[in-house]
Amino acid sequence: MTQLQDSGLLSRRRRWAALAVLSVSLLLVVMDMTILNVALPAISEDLRPDAIELLWMVDAYSLAVSGLLVTVSALGDRWGRRKMLISGFALFGAASVAVVWARDPAALIALRALLGVGGAMIMPSTLSMIRTLFTDPRERATALGIWSAMAALGAALGPILGGLLLEAFSWHAAFLVNVPVMALAIVAGLMLLPESRNPNPGRWDALGTLLSIAGMVALVYGVKHAGDVGGWVALASAAVLLGWFVRRCLTRKDPLLEIRLFGSPSFSAGTVAALTTSIAMAAMMLLLAQWMQLVQGYSPLETGVRMLPTALGAFVLSPLAPALAARIGARTVLAGGLLVAGAGFLVLFVAPSPLGYGAVALALLLVGAGMGSLAIASAVIMAGSPPEKAGSAAAIEETSYELGGTLGVAVLGSLATAFYRSRLTVPEGMPAQAVEESLGSALEAAREAGATGAELARQAQTAFTESLAVTGAAGAALLLVAGVAVWWLTPRALSLTEHR
Repeated sequence: MTQLQDSGLLSRRRRWAALAVLSVSLLLVVMDMTILNVALPAISEDLRPDAIELLWMVDAYSLAVSGLLVTVSALGDRWGRRKMLISGFALFGAASVAVVWARDPAALIALRALLGVGGAMIMPSTLSMIRTLFTDPRERATALGIWSAMAALGAALGPILGGLLLEAFSWHAAFLVNVPVMALAIVAGLMLLPESRNPNPGRWDALGTLLSIAGMVALVYGVKHAGDVGGWVALASAAVLLGWFVRRCLTRKDPLLEIRLFGSPSFSAGTVAALTTSIAMAAMMLLLAQWMQLVQGYSPLETGVRMLPTALGAFVLSPLAPALAARIGARTVLAGGLLVAGAGFLVLFVAPSPLGYGAVALALLLVGAGMGSLAIASAVIMAGSPPEKAGSAAAIEETSYELGGTLGVAVLGSLATAFYRSRLTVPEGMPAQAVEESLGSALEAAREAGATGAELARQAQTAFTESLAVTGAAGAALLLVAGVAVWWLTPRALSLTEHR
C-alpha cells in the first residue's frame, strides 16, 4: 500500500480540486515546451547565438528531462511525491525569473537545463499522484482523461500565447509568464495535495541512477545527432549503459525502475501507444508549423490559431474516452484511437494538390480526436501498476513521450528532408548546400537572388509540401502498425472500471 496522508479516503471535492492543481501545472509545463519555438527568432536576434549554441538552447531542456525522469520519479516514491512536485514548481518558477538576467547564450542554455530539471520533477509526479489520489478505477480513468486533455491543450496554446506575448513584449515574457502560475501552484499544492510515497522503497541504487541518467542523455543526444560521428558514439554508449541498467533492474529486489511492469500486456500496449503517437505527432507538428509559415505565409500567431483543431479534437475526446471504453471496451478505444489519428495523417497524403488549409484542418481534427481517445493509454498504464510502483509507471510513460518526440523529429524529420532534397533542382549559381539544407534557407537564397529566385522559391515550397504529404503517409503507416500491435497486446476483457 502507498502511504497517503489523511488516508486514501480524501473527500471527493478535495480529490478533484487536487486534480485541478495537477492539470494546470502540467498545462503550463507543456506550454513551455512549445512556446520556445515561437520565441527563438527573437532570442536569436537579441543574444546572437551561433549554430551550436542555438542547438543547445533547444536540446538542453529535453536532455535534462529525459535524463532525470527515472531518477526523480524513484526519488518521489521514496521522499514523497508532493514534496517532489512542489520542489519542481519552485525550481521551474525560479529558473523562469532568472531569465531576466540572461545576457548571453550560455546563461540561457543553463536556465533551459534548469527548466528541464523542474519539468522532470513535475510531469511524472502529476501522473503518479493521480494514481494514488483516485483509488476508484472509474474516477481514475476520468481524471486521466482530463489530465490528457490539459496536455493537448497546453501543446496547442503554447504557440498562441507565445505569439501574443512576443507581439507586445520582449522574449523574456515567454518565460516570465510561468512565474505567477507556479507561485499559485505551490500555494494550492500545499493546501490541497496529500503526501504519498512507497512505504517500502528498499535501498537506493546509486549505480543504477548514474546508468539511467547517462544512458538516457546519450540516447536522446545520439538520436538528435545520428547523422554525425558523435551521434553514433552516443548511441553505442546508450546501448551499453541502458542495457546494463535494464539488467540491473531485472536482477534487483528493489530496482530503481520497475522494468517488470512490461510483463503486463496491457501495460506494454499503453506504452506502445504513447511512444508511437509521440513519434508521429512531433514530426508532423514541426513540419506543419513550417508549412503554414513558409509556404502559406501565416504569422506565428496565425499559425498557432490554425493548429487549434488538434487541441479541439483532443480536448473534447479525452474526458469522454473512459465512458466510451466502458461501453465498447478499452482495447477498441485504444487501438481505434491510433487508427483515427492515422487516418488524419493519411488525409495529408491523399488530399488533392495543391494542399490547402481545409485538408490540413481536417487532418488536425482527426489526429486530435485520435489522440483524445488515447487518454485510455494513460489509464491502461497506471491501472497496470500497483500504487507503490506509480512512480515507475509514470516515468516509463513520460519517457515514452519524450523519447518518441525525439525519434519523431529525427526519423520522420529526416525522411521529410531527404524527400525534399530529392525534389529540388538547384539552378546554376545558387548555393546548393544552403538551398538543400531547409526550406527557410532556400527561400532566403531565393530572396537574395532577386527576380531570378522566384522559380527556386516556388520549387522549394512545392518540394516541401510534397515531403509533408509523404511524411503523412509514413505517420499513417506507423500508427496502423501500432494499432494492430495494441489490439493484439491488450486483453479483450480489460476493464478500467474494475478494481485490481
